[in-house]
Amino acid sequence: MAAQNSVLTQIARPYASALYDLAAADGSVAAVEQGLVNLLALSEQSPDFARFLRSPVINTEEKAQAIHAVLERAKAHTTVGNFVRVVARNGRLFALPAIIQAFRERAAGARGEVNADVTSATPLTAAQVKTLADTLKAKIGKSVTLNQHVDPSLIGGLVVKVGSQMIDSSLKTKLTAMKIAMKEVG
Repeated sequence: MAAQNSVLTQIARPYASALYDLAAADGSVAAVEQGLVNLLALSEQSPDFARFLRSPVINTEEKAQAIHAVLERAKAHTTVGNFVRVVARNGRLFALPAIIQAFRERAAGARGEVNADVTSATPLTAAQVKTLADTLKAKIGKSVTLNQHVDPSLIGGLVVKVGSQMIDSSLKTKLTAMKIAMKEVG
């Protein structure tokens, strides 16, 4: 898994960097980032779309045609649409989520922000998001952009990842630790 993430990172960084430079040159970083976030949300909401992006069975030309139709229907930002079409033609759609993440990290860094991935058992309320963002800002010293994910298997609590640091206060992890401790005692 780590090796796969490393390969995706090596593929994603140059694409994300090129897209960021292009968006910065025409002053559309915020609009491009929002377009990418919308596309990422689509892949997270639709398992079929996510499988389509990763599928090695569908050839590059078919993927390019299909993604063109999706982008037209979604009325994607011109730069986002053109970029995703290039990624599709190059046969790199499987790396699109990693490219989007790398772009968001680069854009956040340019704004003096840091991204934090937050996974919770249920969606967080606006008050919880604000409290968490304020707490992280106090600890890190920078503005924090939260990327929220929901994983019901956590049962409760949060898993927060900021850069290479991870804070896991989920009930799932605590129960697993208790189970291991009980096995050692018995």
